[in-house]
Amino acid sequence: MNETFLEVLVKRKTPVTMKVGQILLIILTVLLALLSLGMGAVILLLAVLTGVGAYFTGLLSNVEYEYSYLNKELDVDVIYSMQRRKHLVTYDLTKLEVLAPASSYHLDAYKNRNVKTKDFSSQKAENQNEVYVMYIGGNDKVVFEPTPELIKAIENIAPRKVFTE
Repeated sequence: MNETFLEVLVKRKTPVTMKVGQILLIILTVLLALLSLGMGAVILLLAVLTGVGAYFTGLLSNVEYEYSYLNKELDVDVIYSMQRRKHLVTYDLTKLEVLAPASSYHLDAYKNRNVKTKDFSSQKAENQNEVYVMYIGGNDKVVFEPTPELIKAIENIAPRKVFTE
């Protein structure tokens, strides 16, 4: 049996609002901690809560997506701060409708569909031909950044449904 296994790791761009929020929470934590020296336990509790908020904001701001291809299935996992992994979804690529770059005219027929959009891209690609859109199963639109090897492996399954221009 011909088995192909590929893994692609894509680091998502950290939103500016997340960075600003984390910095503000850290500043607020320090200020509340200093203020609690003279005020009491309630202010100290608020300082601890904002510190925990800053920690979790930092954890969730460092996100990577991992695409794993094996035997006509594409698994998508999310990795938070290179510590915690969570499986998001598995796509059966035999149900693929189309795979093309986000700027391709091949996607024009699918634009007016009412589908769930899932964005697993880095959100920082300079070239729109690096970002691909996949319609699968009739009700899912997936935005991601595959490597040429992954595109070739998917093209081996459905050669008439994969476009690279």
